[in-house]
Amino acid sequence: MARPNDIDQHAAEREVPVVLVHGNPETPAVWAPVIELLDRSEVHTPNLPGFGCPVPPGFSATKDAYADWLTAEIAAIGRPVHLVGHDWGGVLVVRVAQTRPDLLVSWCSDAVELFNPSYTWHDLAQVWQTPGDGEANVELIATLDPEVAIAGLEAIGIPTPQATAFTEAFDATMGACVLSLYRSAVPELLAPWRAASGDAAQRPGLALLATADTYMGSVESGAETAAAMGAESVTLDDLGHWWMLQDPELAALILTAWFARHDE
Repeated sequence: MARPNDIDQHAAEREVPVVLVHGNPETPAVWAPVIELLDRSEVHTPNLPGFGCPVPPGFSATKDAYADWLTAEIAAIGRPVHLVGHDWGGVLVVRVAQTRPDLLVSWCSDAVELFNPSYTWHDLAQVWQTPGDGEANVELIATLDPEVAIAGLEAIGIPTPQATAFTEAFDATMGACVLSLYRSAVPELLAPWRAASGDAAQRPGLALLATADTYMGSVESGAETAAAMGAESVTLDDLGHWWMLQDPELAALILTAWFARHDE
């Protein structure tokens, strides 16, 4: 007869690991309130190179470099995972779903709209994609008085702990990575990823569509983009870009239900 501890150990071994990927200009701290509410024993929060941590030698910080990095991070876990991404993390999640479905049980992203050919980058992204203007902007951000920077992030809905973590992480290295990442994703360079969007249907996908997210397209367009990927979608009413910080209870509820549907 199996002992209770043996049963608990076997259950943990069967549980699908969860990987939560942050965006820009952020750190894994963006997921902290949700992690506290997730009933999962194995949750990974990889830190994008350069975003408050060192950059590996020779790392180019392009979208393809980050996609390769995330793929390697997941492969190292040794088991297929539930992969969840926010902002640029959400873009990378879809890319992994396109190219390495064998590493995934399911995927979830709040950035599927970037795979819509009609999507237009938001104003700040276009600044970062412009030589000269981008360098001036990231230098300004990196040299802001910390109190001013934190207050600015709080004003757009980011709680103090996360605003502080993001401010502390934004330095010259992070600024250089931001520029490289966004310049590798101008429309003509993002086109191959968009053309392969249907490949993400190889694993169950979920698009999170926040109605007050001003960095993405409309909820209707997001739902259409998700459907073209073979993914489901859920609408987050009255929540914005940082939905997981605005309502971590709802975020945890949605993710927990999604994981439970696909754990087997």
